[in-house]
Amino acid sequence: MILNSNEKATHLDQDKIFTHDFNVTHTNMFTTALFTFTNVFLQVRNDHVAPIYVINLLISDLIQFCCMIVEVAEPEDWKINEAFFSIYYFGLMASVGFMVCVALERYLVIACPLWYRFHRTIKIPIAVCVMVWALPLVFLLPLIYDVDYDILKIIWAVFFLLPLPLFIFVLGGTLKALSASRVPSDEKRRIIAVLVVVLITYVLLFLPSIIWGLAEEHSYNDTLIDLSFTFIKFSPLADLFLYVFIRKGAVDKILASLCCCTMESNDIREGLYQKLS
Repeated sequence: MILNSNEKATHLDQDKIFTHDFNVTHTNMFTTALFTFTNVFLQVRNDHVAPIYVINLLISDLIQFCCMIVEVAEPEDWKINEAFFSIYYFGLMASVGFMVCVALERYLVIACPLWYRFHRTIKIPIAVCVMVWALPLVFLLPLIYDVDYDILKIIWAVFFLLPLPLFIFVLGGTLKALSASRVPSDEKRRIIAVLVVVLITYVLLFLPSIIWGLAEEHSYNDTLIDLSFTFIKFSPLADLFLYVFIRKGAVDKILASLCCCTMESNDIREGLYQKLS
């Protein structure tokens, strides 16, 4: 399709407006997230708690945001863009790994409380974190050696697909083990909230990228490509919900009120059933 000069000017103006709005959105997003991340990190230090996986998840999110700043700056040198593209996906893959670690840790608290208590040493989380940081390097090797683009998409889609059944298993196993667990009720509510948030955000944000990478007939669908890249950019912000639910405080009251409402509705249903029978 050949465009005349007026049509070209119109498309150029639209691209400039879109780019400006995109840049402003990401700049505001980074400022808000950086302030929230700093606040959460200071709260962790004040409580003398060391949630190692959460802190590493925080670092991986900050890496992604720093790469977004470079994207907003639009450097002219393509080598800089390529380098920060690799760094961005390194941080993204690491964040997925630490989301898995957070979910598994919450599961062990409920399903294997004794094992978790006696094996809760600093050495194990540090070793796991080193492995999680090293794993994305293996998956980025095809990108460094200029492997075919279609193969790269499949590799990344498989990487993002693997945690999904694990999240479902962890949530189901946690719900099953709740009845026999002696963990305090507020801690149970917080753990379930964390696992539900992880599963929902992962499905919403990463499923378009998984479909785009594995479905050949939709590989060049512009709408699916835009959705996959846009949703993934919100992954660091989605992790903020994890920090909120992991923290003790006002969220416990909200979760407690929701549970109380559920219990009251169940009691009312049981009472009506007994009267009718």
